[in-house]
Amino acid sequence: MKLKKICIVTGSTGLIGSETVKFFIKKKFKVIGIDNDLRKFFFGKSGSTFKIKKDLINNHINSYEHHNIDIRNKKKLTNIFSKYKKEIKIIVHCAAQPSHDWAYKNPFLDFDVNTISTFNLLELTKKFSPTARFIFMSTNKVYGDNPNKFKLIEKKTRFELKKSHKFYKGINESLSIDLCVHSFFGASKLSADILVQEYGKNFGLKTVCFRGGCLTGPAHAGAELHGFLSYLVKTIVNKKTYNIYGYKGKQVRDNLHSSDLVNAFWEFYKKPLKGAVYNIGGSRKSNCSILEAINLIEEYSGIKAKLKFVKKNRTGDHIWWISDNNKFIKDFPNWKVKYDVKKVIKEMVLQYDA
Repeated sequence: MKLKKICIVTGSTGLIGSETVKFFIKKKFKVIGIDNDLRKFFFGKSGSTFKIKKDLINNHINSYEHHNIDIRNKKKLTNIFSKYKKEIKIIVHCAAQPSHDWAYKNPFLDFDVNTISTFNLLELTKKFSPTARFIFMSTNKVYGDNPNKFKLIEKKTRFELKKSHKFYKGINESLSIDLCVHSFFGASKLSADILVQEYGKNFGLKTVCFRGGCLTGPAHAGAELHGFLSYLVKTIVNKKTYNIYGYKGKQVRDNLHSSDLVNAFWEFYKKPLKGAVYNIGGSRKSNCSILEAINLIEEYSGIKAKLKFVKKNRTGDHIWWISDNNKFIKDFPNWKVKYDVKKVIKEMVLQYDA
């Protein structure tokens, strides 16, 4: 029997993409995965997602169809959309060039992958699948370094805001995207983010931008330039040296498990909006500084971390980021963060003992 519900996932072998594939297969969708492992080109062999692709293909023979397509190839993307048309019920766009450092070295490639490809996907959705949901995996880097202008308190293991600060419970969508340094990566993702909004507001497509904090989980192929928590765990358990860039390792990130994020996708699928934007992350429930993450990894693994402190911070790196999920929860009250940071890290450490 031919499945009539099609889910397209770009970046289907990455952390969020692969979690999305498995989730929507369970929901009885046929999933079309688009991924040519560009991560290997960006981050080397350690960043490759080849094994995940192999597992998806082998474990879901009848419900997963993989296309080894570069997301920049509009002709091949058109072939997929023109084949399935209105059978396509949802597009989850996770494919990206995700590194600040890479974007600085090659801003043209970064913009092509992050912005032009998103524009092409929106056009194809409008032309062939106008009733489909279009979910774009944006980033909190669209706010540039504006969070670094907060008056922060330096504590023993982290930077923190006063409890009276308006963003103490988390940063919401009211934070300005202007008058700041974004990095070229932040700029290309913001360009795509705005396009996704406009296709919702102007053309009536059911689009949403999820501006994620640190997204994580055991399927993350972390590399030094991307995937902070995954790479940190991998480095410590393999007894290699981890470089901490700037801020004494006290910079704070919230960490959202890929399973929690994909459940947010499902909530939006069931009750879609047009041109929606949400900050989404671990919130006050799941956050840590680099030093606090290191302490937890050492505790769960029994291995002492080897660290090197580098004074210079990365361009666009946030000193403190915790997401305020309240806008999304108000619109979709059935959703909540289930994984706290201890559970996230313990799961990631245990996979190396398996």
